[in-house]
Amino acid sequence: MTKALNTILYVEDEPDIRTVAQLALETVGGFTVKLCGSGEEAVQAGPAFKPDLLLLDVMMPGMDGPTTLAALRKDPSMKDTPVIFMTAKVQPSEIQQYRELGALDVIAKPFNPMTLAEQVRSIWARAYG
Repeated sequence: MTKALNTILYVEDEPDIRTVAQLALETVGGFTVKLCGSGEEAVQAGPAFKPDLLLLDVMMPGMDGPTTLAALRKDPSMKDTPVIFMTAKVQPSEIQQYRELGALDVIAKPFNPMTLAEQVRSIWARAYG
């Protein structure tokens, strides 16, 4: 059974990156995106938004990506929501750690705005296609 990907909760503390990714995902990719500037904001907004996918920046002040994921997982409606991490730290050992946290994959930063939506789609297709 193919699982549809329409809505993405995107958590990124850097406003410029958030704007570029939003354009890439909404305009190029056609997704509905809920933006959050912090892990705390994501924990507040995530359950009501009911995203198909979590797209989490790893390095954020306060709650980092893995901490945000752990907090979101405490909500029953979010415990099985797939996650992709975005980070500049893409050493194989680090990618392995994110996969052990349940990530479908890791997207390297800086990302290409023209191919970001396609990257997300292909990761999703590998998992659910």
